[in-house]
Amino acid sequence: SFGSYCFFKCILLFVVFCFLFFGLVYLTLLINMFQQRSSTCICSLSELQLLRWHINLQPWANSNHALEYEAERFLNYITNPQISCGTTQEIEISNISGVNGKPWSVCLDDRYTLAHQIKKKQCRVYSLLLGNDNEHFEMSLAKAGCEVHCFDPSIKVPHLQNGERFWHHRLSVDWRDPNPAIPVQKQHSNTKKLAAILNDFGHRKVDVLKADVESTEWKILENLILENVISEIGQLLFEVHLHWPGFEVSGDDSTVVRYWYSLLKELERNGFRLFHSQKNPKGPHVFLQKNIFNASSSYTLCWVNTRWRR
Repeated sequence: SFGSYCFFKCILLFVVFCFLFFGLVYLTLLINMFQQRSSTCICSLSELQLLRWHINLQPWANSNHALEYEAERFLNYITNPQISCGTTQEIEISNISGVNGKPWSVCLDDRYTLAHQIKKKQCRVYSLLLGNDNEHFEMSLAKAGCEVHCFDPSIKVPHLQNGERFWHHRLSVDWRDPNPAIPVQKQHSNTKKLAAILNDFGHRKVDVLKADVESTEWKILENLILENVISEIGQLLFEVHLHWPGFEVSGDDSTVVRYWYSLLKELERNGFRLFHSQKNPKGPHVFLQKNIFNASSSYTLCWVNTRWRR
């Protein structure tokens, strides 16, 4: 009948309307979701472009990749300071030697800011230690007016204040390979990236970072560069060990030395210049487990960040 036909037609129109309405809503949701994902992907891609998992390796010193040429280039680099660093007469803390005779030095040249920061008692020092290292150098800087933080995972309490400007923390700076493709072992609760430590302590910059960490220094240095924390440091004082490649450093001898040299060139690219170099006079002459090149097994190296602004 005519009434049944009209009723059926109304139902059909209602179904078509509902289909079009909900289809339009669904299509709108899809478009919004696609736009959100697109913007997220663009952002993530931009962030990924800023992240680095490897340092830039320098070209080989010789086409044959011979250890002799790699070692010659590297040893020449670490034994010839790039700048001369004058000192300020009022602050007699340069060339401080501890009980063990390590010649830790800071640059007090007026071209850079450390001397001024010490005078204003606004300098900050981070010292990475392992166990029984003497702290004569750190205490001297604290007495001169610096805020000194020693990081040593072997102490028994989380934090210990020793004087108005001297702190100890049961922490170590993470030196593991930052590449996410490398399986990560379980991280110790007392191990953190330097960027995380700075954030936890509310510190933006460090005037002096000293590291005496028994062969983890190469990976610590690599992490500082790849995290882009290196620009927040005014001076670097490192003892480097050459008697073996170091923790998590692999490859044949030529590859290892090329890696060491590339790390130091990364420092140079970030504005750091070597102002002090001294080999350990009491240590053996061992280079990658060989008695060659008349090289010491360890050197104290000190750099100043020529772009440093406090």
